[in-house]
Amino acid sequence: MEQYDSSVDAYIAKSADFAKPILTHLRDLVHRASSEIKETMKWSSPFFDHEGPVCQMAAFNKHCAFGFWKAALLNDPYQILNQEADTAGSLGRITSLADLPEDEILIQYIQQALLLNKEGIKAPSRPKTLLDKNELSVPPYLTEALNQHHDAKEHFEKFSPSQKKEYITWLEDAKTESTRLKRLNTTIEWISEGKIRHWKYK
Repeated sequence: MEQYDSSVDAYIAKSADFAKPILTHLRDLVHRASSEIKETMKWSSPFFDHEGPVCQMAAFNKHCAFGFWKAALLNDPYQILNQEADTAGSLGRITSLADLPEDEILIQYIQQALLLNKEGIKAPSRPKTLLDKNELSVPPYLTEALNQHHDAKEHFEKFSPSQKKEYITWLEDAKTESTRLKRLNTTIEWISEGKIRHWKYK
């Protein structure tokens, strides 16, 4: 994995005008924090990895998000973390550069998150979401993808347990990671449009 990924360039270029300087600045801070961190795209959003995910960013219609994969394990001396948010939104809603902490502070947090990975410290287990009496839970990778796409998350939460189960079963039945990733991208696209798994046959 290269330190920079052209897919991230494309993601920033396609983002709303207000988001471009925010994403560019966050990206720069991550690489200033460590030359060991590499870029990649996961669930259609930029991730920054070293021995696993360190942090991530995303752009939405009216705000950006930046989060730490192991936010719950970070020390927060400057009180910059939104403890009620999921990992994707550790810094809350970002609408301008003014919403960001000072550069050196954010760099400290990025380095702290990197150190957790280097030391092999695992993220705390995410609570399972029960969908029905069979206790089918939402896989963590689907939860993270939904957290990155507000429209999809809203629609998914309104689905019936059986409609949720159809998507989860389809994803979990994938034989390879590449197939699962392809299905995940399709899942997010369809759910964002409010479509159930078998919408073509309705």
